[in-house]
Amino acid sequence: MKVVVLTGPESTGKSWLAAGLQQQFGGVRVDEYVRWFIEQNPRDTFLADIPEIARGQLQWEDQARAQKPALLILDTHLLSNMLWSQTLFGACPAWLEPELLARRYDLHLLLSPEHIDWTDDGQRCQPDLEQRLAFFNATRAWLEQHQQSVQIIQGNWAERQTQAFAAVAQLLCE
Repeated sequence: MKVVVLTGPESTGKSWLAAGLQQQFGGVRVDEYVRWFIEQNPRDTFLADIPEIARGQLQWEDQARAQKPALLILDTHLLSNMLWSQTLFGACPAWLEPELLARRYDLHLLLSPEHIDWTDDGQRCQPDLEQRLAFFNATRAWLEQHQQSVQIIQGNWAERQTQAFAAVAQLLCE
């Protein structure tokens, strides 16, 4: 099983690319638990919600891993939960990072916020490019620090799709 994670700041095309990758290559896709959580709990999210959100994301991921698909596409993983918790609340449950590091991910597609417009969908909160760049840089720094396989995806929508498809095609040939 090859595991691909789409990661990075909001409004960069992660969900769109996850769906496109699944359509192109098959496999199983895991969506963002936090989106479901917010729909079920239409209120501000609190630091106390982070463990439930993270456990929900892990449960969805584990259910997909149990199917043993040739390709597992994750719209996000615990790194986003960690960084959002730190960004929004200045703290993060200590167990998230060891849980993340205990799992194997073959490729992280890190999406840049540059060259595309931010879109408000009612759940997003970082319209400022500088904020999204800071989130992008924090994501890249963590991935590099922990020697995770990463491919930066950037450019317009067509370029993003071309880069992501090429990266996954190469991964599947390894």
